[in-house]
Amino acid sequence: MSGVGIGQRPENRRQQAVKVMWTAIWLAYLGAPVSDLLHGGHAVGVQILGWLGLLVFVTWYMLLLFRTGRGDRTGVVLGSLAVLAAQSTVLALTLGREWLVLFVYVSIASGAALPLRLARWTIPGASALLTALALVVPGGTSFIAGLLLPALLGGFAMTGVRELIRTTIALREARATVAHLAANEERLRLARDLHDLLGHSLSLITLKSELAGRMLPGHPDKAAQQVADIEQVSRQALVDVREAVTGYRRARLTAELAGAQVALTAAGVVPELPAEPDLTGVPEESESALAWALREAVTNVVRHSGARRCTVELLTRHTLDGRVLELSVEDNGSGGPGPAQAPGNGLTGLAERLEKAGGELESGRARHGFRLVARVPAGAVADVGSGA
Repeated sequence: MSGVGIGQRPENRRQQAVKVMWTAIWLAYLGAPVSDLLHGGHAVGVQILGWLGLLVFVTWYMLLLFRTGRGDRTGVVLGSLAVLAAQSTVLALTLGREWLVLFVYVSIASGAALPLRLARWTIPGASALLTALALVVPGGTSFIAGLLLPALLGGFAMTGVRELIRTTIALREARATVAHLAANEERLRLARDLHDLLGHSLSLITLKSELAGRMLPGHPDKAAQQVADIEQVSRQALVDVREAVTGYRRARLTAELAGAQVALTAAGVVPELPAEPDLTGVPEESESALAWALREAVTNVVRHSGARRCTVELLTRHTLDGRVLELSVEDNGSGGPGPAQAPGNGLTGLAERLEKAGGELESGRARHGFRLVARVPAGAVADVGSGA
């Protein structure tokens, strides 16, 4: 497209030409000075100097307008406006009242290129200089009414256009920043999901592979069953990863309890799990956060704890902030989560996930092992029971 949006700088020659054309339309009001040069009866030398002065004025004016929306270099702009005002004064005094119209352009350039705190002084200043010269130049008083109002209105109108352009640029930059932050957040979410999904599934596959290897010589039928389980787990892991990538996956606490039973049993850990909970009224975000907490906790028990027993409890507690659903996972092993505490992974990612759901995470040594407690808002939920 050849058009240039508000606050958007031209990106190619065609867009530059379009912007120059729209800016040059307003130069039609310079018809009075041009007519004076053509039909004012001036000497040839005066005409040459007049044309040269008009060309320099227009060029300087256009450069100032093209500064709209850019960084403020107030000293340069004020100096340029002073040059324009001085040039307009000289041309009006030497060539006549038709050249007073140049002060309208000085006023407009002030509003376009200066911040409002300065333009509110320079625009009236240019208008006052216009009035003073109109009183001095022969016949200039008849031009005051026709030029003073456009100088004031045009100048202050350009301050509004300038602020609109600057705001548009700021909004465009803010939109780009928001898009960048959203992309980073989505990458972080995907990293957490993949860590939780693959860590759990690969741990279970590793355990069952070791069991199948030990059973193979003496119990090939049991080894075959373990291999079948490995296939099932790997297929489910593939489905979970696909759903996580597409953003449609939401972990379910009931499914994670069943998965915890399988994983703990395969690892030789005696599981003590609650009965299937009634989660009516529990926000989906809270249930999903607890499901991820259970998955991460069980993965850590299987990988790092060396425990022989793992107890899972699910309780509803009443606090000053309302009802809270609390999940606790405690083992009797000697090891903690270990490397899962790396930033962005494991317990750190889990804490971030719970925080987004309005919950919190506690973890540390228990009396006989390691204990993880996750709490989330329960909403209007009935008592969901406790651990076995």
